Amino acid sequence: MKIEIWSDFVCPFCYIGKRRLELALNEFAHREQVQIEYRSYELDPEAVANPNQSVHEYLANRKGMSVEKAREQNANVAKQAETVGLTYNFDTMQHTNTFDAHRVAKYAATKNLGKEITEKLLQAYFTDSELISDHDTLKRLATDVGLDGEEVEDLLETNRFAKRVREDEDLATQIGVGGVPFFVFNEKYAISGAQPKEVFQEVLEKVWEEESKKPMLKNLNPEGSKTSYCTGDDCEVDE
Repeated sequence: MKIEIWSDFVCPFCYIGKRRLELALNEFAHREQVQIEYRSYELDPEAVANPNQSVHEYLANRKGMSVEKAREQNANVAKQAETVGLTYNFDTMQHTNTFDAHRVAKYAATKNLGKEITEKLLQAYFTDSELISDHDTLKRLATDVGLDGEEVEDLLETNRFAKRVREDEDLATQIGVGGVPFFVFNEKYAISGAQPKEVFQEVLEKVWEEESKKPMLKNLNPEGSKTSYCTGDDCEVDE
């Protein structure tokens, strides 16, 4: 089973949704046969790299509300995060542009470290209040999960992996992703938002059951004869 997840590293519900999915997978009997692919999505592509306001002020300006109202909303989100074991430090978070972080994540995925760098970046932003647009910070976080520091430094000094980030964002537009987190199961079922663990469990079981019902071929050929193997739209003959 394949699960694609569109998310952004400064999206509070993306981290909560990620954790709820993981909790559901912990109780899923076939979790070892689940492949997760993280896809890029920028909530605010125009965000500046160097913060010039607090997260509360940023939310207030973006949503047209008072700073106190924004602070109240963020406090409510922090309480939701606590229910899945996450600590959100909104007072010290540094809202920033995430494009370079997504490029590093795309590079990490080529080294089978996509899961590790995603968790590292989310924790760095929401819990540790790190500036995840800063190149030195990105390099350190990347090396912490096992990536080559020189390669990451070279990546950040160029435009490498930018195309892959844009491809994810274009695909999100094509399939109608209007917000994140957005989860797609086997390119068939979609869940939008940080849904409860039980919703993820239900979809996991449903998708697995449907996949299990796919017709399977049984070889009835006499011994020594040629066997036809069919997968999808292709068939091959075993010589």
